[in-house]
Amino acid sequence: MRSVSLIAGLVVLTMAFPAIGQERPTMQEEATQLIRKSTHKNFMTLAVENDSIGKGTDQNYTSGVRATYFNVNARIPQVIDDIAAYIPTFDISETTSIAYSIGQNLYTPDDIKSPQQDPNDRPWAAWLYGSAGLATLTGNHIDELELTLGMVGPAAQGEFAQKYIHSLIGSPDPKGWDNQLKNEPGVIASWLRRWPQAAYFENAGLFGALEPNVNISLGNIYTYAGTGLTFTLSPASDRWQDTPQRVRPAIPGTGYFQIPDDGWGWQIFAGVDGRAVAHNIFLDGNMFADSHSIDKEHFVADFNTGFALTFERVRLSYTLTYRTKEFERQDDNDLFGGLTLSYRY
Repeated sequence: MRSVSLIAGLVVLTMAFPAIGQERPTMQEEATQLIRKSTHKNFMTLAVENDSIGKGTDQNYTSGVRATYFNVNARIPQVIDDIAAYIPTFDISETTSIAYSIGQNLYTPDDIKSPQQDPNDRPWAAWLYGSAGLATLTGNHIDELELTLGMVGPAAQGEFAQKYIHSLIGSPDPKGWDNQLKNEPGVIASWLRRWPQAAYFENAGLFGALEPNVNISLGNIYTYAGTGLTFTLSPASDRWQDTPQRVRPAIPGTGYFQIPDDGWGWQIFAGVDGRAVAHNIFLDGNMFADSHSIDKEHFVADFNTGFALTFERVRLSYTLTYRTKEFERQDDNDLFGGLTLSYRY
């Protein structure tokens, strides 16, 4: 509870102060000029999150893979344009981008070698999904909308995926997948607003910025509301970079990056995000069938740090995330890493 209150206080404090520096055009105006000049408006991104590249375990949120096609200044389908017109403050413009993703998440208890479900640990679960999303710059803030549809249960192919990967890398065979959640279709509708340069400085060839956000997700997979704050630092000449793509419920950046003038670019970032969780199917269990469940924590915080390296039209990033306990009987907080590879064309 204290971490969530701290996050909310930081967001309010950050938004109360004007940006540090000289007056300049809005982000939307600057981005529009960059987009008009760009000949490479498409991005392909692969994001992989795993506890093996964090603290080296197989437990809790053990794996997440997300592949995304992202297009800046995209031609928006008319039906999506019509829907967006009914969403307050969401304006289609030259900065509007559209993204399509597919992904899979795996969740396991601590002891993956036991064929029995530990009644004091989380359920076995897999989530296979597809998403479509919009992001647009209006003035100095970004609004993002995303609709996610998928399946939880054996149809999500979690058992096959984990056993196959473990056979390749010589890890223990996971034996508890017979206890996983039942098949259930899932939906998540998400909205996120970010202020990427709510406060910033530019000095000695460096550009630093503080970015607060507020967000909400609704659905039978996740229902939560959250807020957070991210700090980024990059060369001033290469400041048009977003944080890398992530796997929800982490706050995902668009992964946008500009092609560096001298071929090489970089960014470091750190942040904290907190959410009040009303529903999490991976702890609460199936909504439409009997399944194992565990008492969840209603307030969860993520602390993350990482870096990104850009070479011409390729960008590689690493993120380390420390996540507080998600359920009451969880022994330890989580620590997992994420690798993201992007190509701009």
